[in-house]
Amino acid sequence: MPEDMTRRSRDAALDALRDLLGARLSTGSSILQQHSHDEAHTPPVAPDAVAFPENTQEVSKILQICTRHGCPVIPYGFGTSLEGQVVPVDGGVSLDMSRMDRVLEIHESDLDAVVQPGVRRTQLNDALRGTGLMFTVDPGADASMGGMASTRASGTNTVRYGTMRENVLALEVVLPDGEIIRTGSRARKSSTGYDLTHLFVGAEGTLGVITELTVKLHGQPEAILSATCAFETVDDAVNMVILAIQCGLPMARIELLDDVQMGGMNLFKPELGLPEKPHLFLEFHGTQAGVAEQVALFREIAETHGASNFAGSTKMEERNALWAARHEAYYAGRALRPGATGLLTDCCVPISALADCIRRTKQEIAASGLTAPLVGHVGDGNFHLILLIDPENPEEACRAKALAATINDIALSFGGTVSGEHGIGTGKKRYMQKEHGGAYRLMQRLKATVDPDNIMNPGKVV
Repeated sequence: MPEDMTRRSRDAALDALRDLLGARLSTGSSILQQHSHDEAHTPPVAPDAVAFPENTQEVSKILQICTRHGCPVIPYGFGTSLEGQVVPVDGGVSLDMSRMDRVLEIHESDLDAVVQPGVRRTQLNDALRGTGLMFTVDPGADASMGGMASTRASGTNTVRYGTMRENVLALEVVLPDGEIIRTGSRARKSSTGYDLTHLFVGAEGTLGVITELTVKLHGQPEAILSATCAFETVDDAVNMVILAIQCGLPMARIELLDDVQMGGMNLFKPELGLPEKPHLFLEFHGTQAGVAEQVALFREIAETHGASNFAGSTKMEERNALWAARHEAYYAGRALRPGATGLLTDCCVPISALADCIRRTKQEIAASGLTAPLVGHVGDGNFHLILLIDPENPEEACRAKALAATINDIALSFGGTVSGEHGIGTGKKRYMQKEHGGAYRLMQRLKATVDPDNIMNPGKVV
């Protein structure tokens, strides 16, 4: 469409949206800037406007207007995504879901809850206080439930409790033409037709807008113990994890931080005082006796791989401090090079290939001359890198992107995936054909069928 016609269509869409939403359609510069980027190393692009719906019917009307005028719609939670998922690369309307933030139902007996997409994960757990239940998906950021479903988020608890894919039972979704559908149910299993719920989980807002979620809850364990231990090499730490999993040890969290990352942790949080060696951060859930047995078995296995400095605690404040430090690993990594920015990447491989994959990755890092601390949810084969670069040095940015590409190829060579957690967005779209082959062409056909006018988060995933 010629640029002047596009502009007239966008203006017409904004006029209709203003009539619908009034002051809840914003074109203020600070609001546009806030919605122009996420946490990725992706150039910001401002939307034409930001809409703040308050209910599903408003979302439906917004999509009807935008479809009629060919105006892109970019669902937005809290901007914590890591691959440019919420960047409006073609302009359009950023659909800020933060006002749809109610916990609608908690079904204690059935271990599930119904929430709106703007509910934060910590908000849901606050609402669960006193029930003995918890929502377990913890990607680190205090993200929205809708955003977590859209990016198929996971995190530190995944090894025991699963990702958003395993913890979403049902959805309410508004399609691009404004139709409101429900997928799934509160039943724990079904054999009725296509699994549409999990078509939208991980679709990154390219097929529709999630307006309600039914999610699984889990019982809070009687006893929790968090711990750290050090290893001489990353290989020792990873091989220990592989053996522990093969032995059936039910760890709730098991995180790897390499020696480079530990150097950053000590700079960022000197009170940690941990040796600058590869570390595992761990957590065990169960009964008092069960946790004691798990820890004893873990220590027995770990000692055969040269583990040292094991320290554990059941005190809530000490456990919270440990995991707060883990969740701040990005900022700790950046402490290694003040003024640098971080290009983030992640991949995931079968657990048996993890040690070899990380070994080859670290060889490539050394060859690149870049500093790249490594952290990983090693219990499920997923690891992350923070490639530290000078924002004023384009050559370093090129090296970092080349390194990320090489690491993606390494992961694929081991039968893995180019992203176990961050998703695709714009940052990893170019790897989709290589990873998925003919299945990627099917994704493209599904997108064209559900969203023939390509208004839903265009330029992402497919």
